[in-house]
Formats: sequence, structure tokens, C-alpha cells
Amino acid sequence: MTRIMTGAEMVVEALKDQGVDTLFGYPGGAVLPIYDVLYQQTGLRHVLVRHEQGAAHAAEGYARSSGRVGVMLVTSGPGATNSITGLTDALMDSIPLICITGQVPTHLIGSDAFQECDTVGITRHCTKHNYLVRSIEDLPRVLHEAFYVAQHGRPGPVVIDIPKDVQFARGEYFGPKNVEHKTYHPRLEGDPEKIEEAVSLMAAAKRPIFYTGGGVINSGPEASRLLRDLVAVTGYPVTSTLMGLGAFPAHDPKWLGMLGMHGTFEANNAMHDCDLIIAVGSRFDDRITGRLDQFSPGSKKIHIDIDPSSINKNVKVDLGIIGDCAHVIAALLARWKARGEKVDAEALSGWWAQIDTWRARKSLAYRNSDKIIKPQYAIERLYAATKGRDTYITTEVGQHQMWAAQHFHFDEPNRWMTSGGLGTMGYGLPAAIGAQMAHPHALVVDIAGEGSILMNIQELSTAAQYRLPVKVFILNNEYLGMVRQWQELLHGGRYSESYSEALPDFVKLVESFGGHGIRCSDPADLDAAIAEMIETPNMVVFDCLIDKTENCLPMIPSGKAHNEMILPDTDEAIGDVIDSAGKVLV
Repeated sequence: MTRIMTGAEMVVEALKDQGVDTLFGYPGGAVLPIYDVLYQQTGLRHVLVRHEQGAAHAAEGYARSSGRVGVMLVTSGPGATNSITGLTDALMDSIPLICITGQVPTHLIGSDAFQECDTVGITRHCTKHNYLVRSIEDLPRVLHEAFYVAQHGRPGPVVIDIPKDVQFARGEYFGPKNVEHKTYHPRLEGDPEKIEEAVSLMAAAKRPIFYTGGGVINSGPEASRLLRDLVAVTGYPVTSTLMGLGAFPAHDPKWLGMLGMHGTFEANNAMHDCDLIIAVGSRFDDRITGRLDQFSPGSKKIHIDIDPSSINKNVKVDLGIIGDCAHVIAALLARWKARGEKVDAEALSGWWAQIDTWRARKSLAYRNSDKIIKPQYAIERLYAATKGRDTYITTEVGQHQMWAAQHFHFDEPNRWMTSGGLGTMGYGLPAAIGAQMAHPHALVVDIAGEGSILMNIQELSTAAQYRLPVKVFILNNEYLGMVRQWQELLHGGRYSESYSEALPDFVKLVESFGGHGIRCSDPADLDAAIAEMIETPNMVVFDCLIDKTENCLPMIPSGKAHNEMILPDTDEAIGDVIDSAGKVLV
């Protein structure tokens, strides 16, 4: 059934037809027709952010915590360009996002009109797809097609640029029935012959490991459940990327922790020494592989990914399976059971014995203090206080992000939201706002650094306006901590521009927005202060003053392989570079 309506009305109607209930945005001249329609309707909530980058990250937080498409609405020119960081972030982390931008009227495009920019050209390389809608006749199809593209295959951001005259124009609107892209049809099922080959490789392996990434989470909760089933029948160890945390439960003894630059000793050494990698929904990025010519040199590699371009892009693999993680894992599990496959129990027992020797090194250990709050301890106490609650964690980017990944444990998917691929400082607070909008009764905590939080601190105003009880837990070491750490390790302790010399009083700052502020510097007071933060039914900023010199370890140094890691040492501030046999290399 078709109906006659304006382009602006079509936008709002299409969002409702796609099941959208919340969008994040900032008004401006080129989108006022759409905002006028929003004013006259019910059922679609608009969240007014304070910066368009905040709208993008809030939409990401909403999408990642809910499994739905995030939506943002911004004006032309600076509204669109302010969104670029968030769009790039969503592209690199495979987040389904619809960004609707206003544009100057079609007859002014290319004339350098007020607040005009080439939005399609600018966003071409930071979106999965984009559209400039020049005709009202095309608008309904584009709106629905954009949702199809954003959430099918490898998810990603899609921009719809709508000139103002198209928003005023009238035309026929139709719903989303049977709408799909005419050429984009991602493959979901893995090739049966490759499934058979993968099962054979898995059955023959002596030292296997599952290497899982964000693709498992993006595939939906069924993929995580199937992964757990496959691990249960094989007994093989599992490690996860930063983006994959929660796909496999952290409490399970088969989980080795996170791998990569700040991963555990056991996870990285198992990846280096294994004879088979089963990569599921992960892309072999540089923070995982380290030195490519020494990455897992003795292993065969199976790579399962819905994005064909990811296969053999960074690491040459022995078997690439294109398909959705849930579908491929289900097929592997079915063929394993149908063939009656059994693992090599003796070899697997020896492999686990080796892994246990690496685990015994306790690579996440740290020297605690009763005088000053150690950041690892702060995260552990936060985790203990939130365990059993309906909790969602976002982070900014830096040392605090890695400490959170190491010491906060996730047993379910979609509970952990961080900027992985782009490493965007300022991500966490708006992402927490998005997650809180999606889960109004949940506990949402942004684990932050005092440097990163200032990147989008204005979004405290958004949280205040919508009475969102988000909690910002700042690990404050008065440094751009990861920058300082690299300057210590790699640049002779020359701390160039990494010291935060002019920080606000975070307690007074949040109080000025009507929120609650807490400051804590004594380890003995930490538990009570965290409890106060959690129980406060309002926005809270917790200024946790931590050890200024603590480094985030373990760490694979630049140019080193997986089995050459800097590990914490009780007697040295930096630690030692240790290989997989426990030998000190440096």
C-alpha cells in the first residue's frame, strides 16, 4: 500500500517501519523539515546530543548493546563532517549504523552554498555504503535499502544524504516489504566441502586453539551459544580479541583470556605455538598478530568470516570459509557429531599441560598497595561490586581500556562496548548514553581516563537532560597514560606533552550538570565509594585517583612476536621480555 507524503514524513515513517524507537541527533537548517515532523509525532524518541560525534558514538552504544541498528540525524556541512570520526569508528568495528544527513537544495549542490559539503564524497571511505537522494521517487527505496545494507553481511555504517528540497517534496511512500539491495547478497552458509575439510583439520590437530572476534558477537546470541557448544565437544582452548570479549564466558577454564598487544601470556603463547588456529569472526589485525613474519609460524589456519575481503588480507590462511559465524559454527558442530569425530586425547592433555605452565606465570598479576589505588585493583573491585547485576560497560581509549579488558570479566555478549579498530578517545561517555537509552533499568558504566573523558565531556549535558543514570568511572593518573607508557618504554622517558596539567575538578563539574560526584584516593575507601556510585539513582562521575606511574602489562613490544612479551615483575617498574619457555630475553 502506498501513501502520499513529504520526504521528511517518509524519513520518520521509514524509521518506524524499520522498528526504530530511538535516534540521536542535532538539528540544523538542512534537516529542519525532518525535525518538524518529529515534533508532530509520537513513538520515536529523539535524543539531543551536544556534538555530532557524540550522536554517532551514542548510536553505536545503542546498537552494540541491543543488537539493533543505531540511527543518527544531523544537518549538512559541519553536522556531517563532525560525524566522520564516529562513522569511521563504526566501519572499523562493524557496527550497524544509519546516519541521515541534511543537504542543501539540489539546485545549490556544487555551488559552495552555506553549510554545503560533499557528504557522499567525504564519507565514501568511512562508510559501508552511502547515498545522495536527488529524487523523492528514490527516497523510500533508499531508506529501506540502507537498513538492509547496514545490518546484512558484515555490519557497518550507511549514510543517507537528503537535500532540503527533497525533504519538502511530496511523493508515494511504500513500506519495507521485500526491500533488499539489487547486487549485495552476503553469503550466510559455508561451503559444505570446506566445512568437511575444516572438521578434518580440527580432528587431526594436536595443539589447536579457537581465535574468536567481534564477528561472533555481531552474528547474534545464537553464534555465541553455538561457539560454547563447539568448544564443549572438542575441549579446545579459546582466546578472544578485544572486540570479542563476552562471546565465550570468561569464567570457563577453557578461556585463555584476551590475546594481542596487551593479552595474557597463555593466550599469546598458545597462538604462537599452536598447530591449528580456528579463527572465527576475527580479522588478524596488527594488534593481534604482532610481527607478521613470526606470527604463529607452525600452524595451519582456518579463517571463518562473512566478509570475503578479510580472507587472506593480513595473514595467508590454509582454509577460508565465507559465511555467517552462526551458520558456519552450526555446520561444523553438526558435521563433527555426524562423523563421530574424537579429539586426540593424549595430545590435547599435553597441550593443556603446556598452557597451564604459561598460566602459572600469572601475567595479569600486579603489586597491590594499601597506600595508593592501583588501577587493576580499582577495576577488580568494580567488577566484584557489579557481578550479578544487569551491567553494560563502555570505555574510552588508553590504559584504562586495556585494564578493563584484562580485569573486568564478561560471560555474555553485547555487554562490552569499546572502540577497537579506530581507538577513539571520547567514545565511552556517548556510547554509555546510547546503551542506557537501550536499557533504561540497567547499570551502565563508562570506564574512562581523565584525558579521554574530556574529548566528549559535553555529553554530560545530554545525560542530565534525559535523566540517564550513567556512571563515569575515571581512572585518573593525570597523564595520557598509554602515551606516557610508550614514551617510557620506547622514547627514553621523555614525556612530551603527555602530562595533564590543567584538569577540571570532576566532582564540581558533574555537580554543575546536576549529577553526583565522588572522589577517592584511599584503597580502604574504594569499596564503599563504588557502592555509593552504583546505588546513586542519578548520573555519577567517580574521580578515582590512581598510581600515576603504573604501566599496562603484559605487552608485546613494537616489532616483537607473540612469544616475546613484557611481563610485570615485582621488582622492576617495566618488567622483563620473556619468551614462551620463560627465558628472560631483555
